[in-house]
Amino acid sequence: MPDHVDHILSQWAVARPDLDVSPMAVIGRLSRLNRVLDGELRKTFARHDLDRSSFDVLATLRRAGTLTPADLMRSAMITSGAVTQRLDRLEERGLVARAPDETNGRRVLVDLTEKGRELIDRALPDHVDTEHRLLKAVSPVERDELAALLRNLLQSLGDVALED
Repeated sequence: MPDHVDHILSQWAVARPDLDVSPMAVIGRLSRLNRVLDGELRKTFARHDLDRSSFDVLATLRRAGTLTPADLMRSAMITSGAVTQRLDRLEERGLVARAPDETNGRRVLVDLTEKGRELIDRALPDHVDTEHRLLKAVSPVERDELAALLRNLLQSLGDVALED
């Protein structure tokens, strides 16, 4: 069944038949999919009084443990200014704590508080359930294939794995 992107592609085929607009079939769908997924994930985060950025920081600390703000920045893929603002907000809510590194007085370490750990442990299963629901139209084999294709595309564009 044709979708919105198919309609756009057919219009371009008439308006500019000299152009190969086939990349729009992928990029357009990825863009539309991102908007749909983002909206659904926001609803899930909101049920836990979180937004995406707060969830990302809490989830990163939950899976990685204590981190410096710089490590958190790399792991959560955010800027240093954004890390500071997010940490300020999360610390005000009692979800994270910053403390001097005992081995290096110039560094600060960030960790979840008990309240932060409890919150992310409640939110994470809901988040994963939402992701499962969003991908229900795709079989497990197709999901693996799609994940591999997206990994290849991201790596070709310079997105590299973090090293521990």
